[in-house]
Amino acid sequence: MKLIKSFFSVLFSALLLLSTTTVNSIAIEKLHFVIGGGAGGGWDGTARGTGEALTKAGFLKSASFENMSGGGGGKALAYMINTKPENTILVQSTPLVLRSITRHKGYVSGNGTLSYKDVVPIAGVIGDYGAIAVAKNSPYKNFKDVVDAYKANPSSIKMAGGSVRGSMDHLIGALAFQAAGANPNDVVYIPYDAGGKALAGLLSGETQIISTGLGELMGARDQVRIIGITAPERVGDAPDAPTLKEQGYDVQFVNWRGFFGPPGMSNKDKKAIAKMLGDVQKTPEWEAVRARNAWVNIYNPDKKFVKFLKKQTKEMTALMKKLGVI
Repeated sequence: MKLIKSFFSVLFSALLLLSTTTVNSIAIEKLHFVIGGGAGGGWDGTARGTGEALTKAGFLKSASFENMSGGGGGKALAYMINTKPENTILVQSTPLVLRSITRHKGYVSGNGTLSYKDVVPIAGVIGDYGAIAVAKNSPYKNFKDVVDAYKANPSSIKMAGGSVRGSMDHLIGALAFQAAGANPNDVVYIPYDAGGKALAGLLSGETQIISTGLGELMGARDQVRIIGITAPERVGDAPDAPTLKEQGYDVQFVNWRGFFGPPGMSNKDKKAIAKMLGDVQKTPEWEAVRARNAWVNIYNPDKKFVKFLKKQTKEMTALMKKLGVI
């Protein structure tokens, strides 16, 4: 009898171990990341950085990436909704909420607009502060210099961003100019296809400033001067980047980024991937990626993520109305 009990005890432990590892291995052996923008943007960096950490830390055997620009992220959303690809997740951020608020119709679903409700929220993963920068050889040394030039001649300041008007990049710059007493709708905003092209526009002289995520500028600090970030205080990973707040412009904002699955994704896969995205944040491989991008860890899985998205929709609607965008 003791031998039988011992056998079943060992069998139960083995089955328990198998069940926990199988849930993970089925869902996370490989993942394909769909990116709704071009190379060098915040979505691109978040997807590739996350995939890098997951593979190096042993959570994934392989990760692949696909840039799918168009419609301010709408093309990638439509792809996820219409094709329902397996082992595929979409990186998104605050613009997913903004697009439903502003009724952006570059690519539409059956209800006339695309939002987080059309895909499966898996988890919010990181936060990225907004940043405004100039080229290293720019005569503008701080944000006040830019504001003074704008007030003297509004058409002299053109602002680059890595997405369409009404996007996160546009919003960050609009908030900064509004805090300085300018009408944000009068600021000339030049949209580019992702952060890489926006940066090229700045460096070529097509624009005088760039509004984007801090993480997108961290690798270009030998080419640009960051003159203001939307953090409440200076960030340890970028101590030379002054906050807008310390310069007298009370602008504080952090842009979340996270991952979504296609409609019909199983609850088991959703939970397994969400857990993996949380667990990887405890590894040195993730910390290396996070630090070089100056990201903030913001882990919101599953139902907490949905609750957060609902709350942000209300907050962003009020903010967009205040800015006069809607």
